[in-house]
Amino acid sequence: MDKYKSDNLEYARQNRRQRNATRQEGVLWHCYLKSCPVNFCRQYRMDNYILDFYAPSIKLAIELDGGQHYEDKGLAYDAHRTEVLSRLGVTVLRFSNLDIDKHLKRSVDQIVAQIELLLGKSLY
Repeated sequence: MDKYKSDNLEYARQNRRQRNATRQEGVLWHCYLKSCPVNFCRQYRMDNYILDFYAPSIKLAIELDGGQHYEDKGLAYDAHRTEVLSRLGVTVLRFSNLDIDKHLKRSVDQIVAQIELLLGKSLY
């Protein structure tokens, strides 16, 4: 069962509002995830974390990372977070904001490939 910190509830709700999403989250959501054949949730609460996007049926999390994630402290935090999520059976895909800005099609293709791998069949 997915658990979460109750104080993350309002924070997750605020983040789901389009005006609080990063531009890259909005682009990925509207360009692909919103209409993906596998249902994705935005700002999904799990353990002590809020995942940018999560597909519960296949336990796939998609995280979009800004520059702070590539500093030592951010890298360590993300490594620990990914380890915790992995122990819960979640596959985590990470993309930089730059990936979404400059290579959206390639990023979506990677997401589709991972979904198909987890499903064991083609999406289309």
